[in-house]
Amino acid sequence: MAQRTEGKRIVMLMQWTGVTKELYEKVRKQVNWEGEVPKGAVLHIAAFDEKGIRVTDIWESEEDLNSFIQNRLTPVTKELIDTEPNVEIYPLHALFIPGM
Repeated sequence: MAQRTEGKRIVMLMQWTGVTKELYEKVRKQVNWEGEVPKGAVLHIAAFDEKGIRVTDIWESEEDLNSFIQNRLTPVTKELIDTEPNVEIYPLHALFIPGM
């Protein structure tokens, strides 16, 4: 798993087999992370392949990510999704977003 990165920005990479675009949109609507931005959220990217969803997030800290997962995401996903994601967390080295 990932190193502990307390107090430093982190990158979260998630692969969640079986999660479709439709299921993602249900979770997105219920969790409302765009309308009520979670503390510490910096960037969220979602993409899909033949297996399911792939998510890349950047967070101010691992603690902020964990708080969001425990308090907002898990209560919704446990009702809608019967599989567990594969999650990796790494310290952020560089961030460059031209054109945004």
